Amino acid sequence: QVRLVESGGGLVQAGGSLRLSCAASGRSLSAFGMGWFRQAPGKERNFVAGISWTGSNTYLAESVKGRFTVFRDNAENTVYLQMNSLKPEDTAVYYCAADPDTSSYSRNYYRDTQYDYWGQGTQVTVSS
Repeated sequence: QVRLVESGGGLVQAGGSLRLSCAASGRSLSAFGMGWFRQAPGKERNFVAGISWTGSNTYLAESVKGRFTVFRDNAENTVYLQMNSLKPEDTAVYYCAADPDTSSYSRNYYRDTQYDYWGQGTQVTVSS
C-alpha cells in the first residue's frame, strides 16, 4: 500500500509560481510511474504531467508545456511539480498518483485509470 500526500498548493497571482510536492509512505516510489492530474470545479479530472520510475522520461500536457516541470527525488520518496507563469485557468485541485505497472506506463501515463494510488489533492488558485 502506498500513501500519497500532496502539499504546496495555495493562492497565487497570475504569472506567479508554485511548487507542489507529493510525498509517499508505505513503499518506495522508485518502482512507480507517477502522474499529476487536476480537476477544476464542474470539470473532469485531466492529466497534467507524468514521470517514469527512473525519472528519465517526463510527459506534459500541451496546456502546461513550457511552464510546468515534473521531477522526482527517489531518495526522498517525493515527486514534484514546478509550476511557473501560472494562469487563472490553472486553478484546480491537483492530485498526484502512482502507477506500479511500469511495463505499460509509457503508453498510458495520461489515463487516470492507469494509476492505483492517489493523494487527497491540494488546491491551487490563480487570481487574475
